[in-house]
Amino acid sequence: MADEFAKGLAIFMGGGLAWLTLAGWYRTPSFEGSGVQLVAPAETPSTIYGEIGVVLMDIMAWFAVIGALTFWVVIPAIDEIRTVMDERSS
Repeated sequence: MADEFAKGLAIFMGGGLAWLTLAGWYRTPSFEGSGVQLVAPAETPSTIYGEIGVVLMDIMAWFAVIGALTFWVVIPAIDEIRTVMDERSS
């Protein structure tokens, strides 16, 4: 079970770091202002690389959440269900 936790933590931290980096680039209008940072709406980028960055930012946010939940909840639940089913069949 420790390896599932470590994998989920690595996915959560890696995806979160990628999201924070991209959100700092695309969602922070000004560092001097007292407005919202990292959660402001992303401005429409003018290049294809900007478009890729905005799309990748959303993908990384969902990857961090779904990946961590998969390793922390879904896989252990499937293992428990298999164990219970094996005990009942014996």
